[in-house]
Amino acid sequence: MGNCQAIDNATLVIQHPSGKADHLFKPVTVGEVMKMNPGHYVALLLATTLYSSASAAAAAAEKDYASRVSNSDVPLRVTRIKLLRPADTMVLGHVYRLVTAQEVMKGLGAKKLAKMKQEQQQKQKIAGKQSSDFDAVVRRTEVEKTKQQVNHGRQKSRNNTSVNAASRHRTWQPALNSISESAS
Repeated sequence: MGNCQAIDNATLVIQHPSGKADHLFKPVTVGEVMKMNPGHYVALLLATTLYSSASAAAAAAEKDYASRVSNSDVPLRVTRIKLLRPADTMVLGHVYRLVTAQEVMKGLGAKKLAKMKQEQQQKQKIAGKQSSDFDAVVRRTEVEKTKQQVNHGRQKSRNNTSVNAASRHRTWQPALNSISESAS
């Protein structure tokens, strides 16, 4: 009797785009596999998830930068992969997938587009906040200007009334020097 799990852990599986799978029994560098399969990149298979509803799949697709989902009730399989560098070593017990260069470029373009959209949304949020801050500053300066105009008007009226009041209530009085009575 054999132990199937021990055999799986002692092999390295490489999945081809055609569906073919190679089993290797020793660690290999990614560069060697890429030389044997020109026009392909090697990716580490991280996780495969099966979604039964389109809405759950759409939420996962947006979160993981996966491709767009149609509005059907067909189960959707979302696979997460990590591209490897040619200098990396493929280890036993893992599953790897060969990915064509066109698929890699398509995935990188989709990821870049999603990142640009996210940055644009953040810029719009910041610009919206800045414009609202700018509007608030403009409103404050307008309020301060009206307050200054009102205060200036009050000061003018106070100055005018104090001059008028002083001229109305005061009468002219001569300045008398005291007369000394000791005249001899």
